[in-house]
Amino acid sequence: MFGFISFLMNNFLYLFLKVSYTQSFPPPLPPKEEAELFAKMRDGDKKAREKLIEHNLRLVAHIVKKYYTANQNQEDLISIGTIGLIKAIDSFKPENGARFATYAGKCLQNAILS
Repeated sequence: MFGFISFLMNNFLYLFLKVSYTQSFPPPLPPKEEAELFAKMRDGDKKAREKLIEHNLRLVAHIVKKYYTANQNQEDLISIGTIGLIKAIDSFKPENGARFATYAGKCLQNAILS
């Protein structure tokens, strides 16, 4: 009995990430609003940076699902992925022409794998 409860507790986050609720994360930003927030962030607006982080957490969960195994601690992967997201937001340059989700996805994968 205890083993079953322990199994459920250890795998709760995995089960949570597998279930897709529409209100789990804020919706992705439209490209125009995302560009405006990056411009504001470059001018020193901390609220714009926070909003970019919040609205891209869905991407972190998506990437973590790819790399999750039962032996790894899911919370650690999400923490590492969130740090990778913050680094991606701080280093992204819209003038290079890449979409942020593409750039951030690679940054998140690199953070998780290293």
